[in-house]
Amino acid sequence: MQESSLHNAIKNLYTHEGDLQEVWVDGFLVDVMRGDLVIEIQTRNFTAIRPKLNILLGNHPVLLVYPIAKVKWIVRQEDGEQVSRRRSPRRGRVEDLFYELIYIPNLLKHPNLTLEVVFIEAEEVRRNDGKGSWRRQGWSIADRRLVQVLGYELFRTPADFYKLLPEKLECPFTNHDLAKQTGLNQSLARRMIYCLQKMNLIEFIGKRGRARLFEIIQRDQTR
Repeated sequence: MQESSLHNAIKNLYTHEGDLQEVWVDGFLVDVMRGDLVIEIQTRNFTAIRPKLNILLGNHPVLLVYPIAKVKWIVRQEDGEQVSRRRSPRRGRVEDLFYELIYIPNLLKHPNLTLEVVFIEAEEVRRNDGKGSWRRQGWSIADRRLVQVLGYELFRTPADFYKLLPEKLECPFTNHDLAKQTGLNQSLARRMIYCLQKMNLIEFIGKRGRARLFEIIQRDQTR
């Protein structure tokens, strides 16, 4: 298996004494096994892990770990030598989760699944090999590396996601209202609303003009 340096570093971070790395469980190779607990590090592409989670959650508690870079450095290499290192203006935030959670929203209700976000400072290594996207002018992403861990945020149950809704958010609310209150772009706000609906945390109640209206479901009704 080809792993990024970031994936490998976080895997080692979550490996305690007595844990096993890279073992076969229920027909899948898992990152870390701690007793009956499966720990899976997914740096991106939750579509790929969905079939794996569907099987593992039926037999084991699973801790799904997802890193978000609050600080990212762009490192450029040519002929194996570093030619520049600059800080990206973009700062990751916890709501970036929903770019990936949109692929597994129903699984978030499974009692065996716990999600942990690791906030990090990271480096993205780019090489001038002509194989990258046009946006990067042909520079390809060769690796991602962990610089340091900045913090953690744990989601044990769907109700834990309530904390991501702004306290001043008035109900009913629209996608535009959520985006404005959180500072998210419209696309990410839509993904967040979709996931919260699937987790039975909010519900669609009608329309205001062309805008869809949503209401927060009472917390004692989400269990």
